[in-house]
Amino acid sequence: MIVLVQANVLTVGLGDKNEALQELPLRLIAMSSGSEAARSLKNERVDSVISKWDLDDMKNGLFLKRLKAVKPEIPTIVFVRAGDRAQEIAARSSGASAVLTEDTTDEFFQTTVANVLGLRGIVSIKTISPAESKKSQYEKIAK
Repeated sequence: MIVLVQANVLTVGLGDKNEALQELPLRLIAMSSGSEAARSLKNERVDSVISKWDLDDMKNGLFLKRLKAVKPEIPTIVFVRAGDRAQEIAARSSGASAVLTEDTTDEFFQTTVANVLGLRGIVSIKTISPAESKKSQYEKIAK
């Protein structure tokens, strides 16, 4: 598959949820902890951050609060526990671009990321192996 990367996205603590973003024209920088992510922000060009609110090493949105204090302009998407209104309110108050619950569907997650990053109408080109066919298949990936 040939995809022109449109954004560098740092994901923190998402685990398998990262797989939902594979179809979007993104370069994913996946980290499991807030401290790891903070170090990578010094070395990587990052256009957006997607993170769980509660990370193993930084509870109560500490990573995102620190990020917003240093880079308030960076778009952030936050995952909170489903049904935890206090966590949702805190995440929204932190200036997050979008707040999703951990039980959000992959399709809704993709749509939210595309909207936040302005990727609407982006088209990827899927190329089939030359041995199989010389045709390319065009696919709209964000509605």
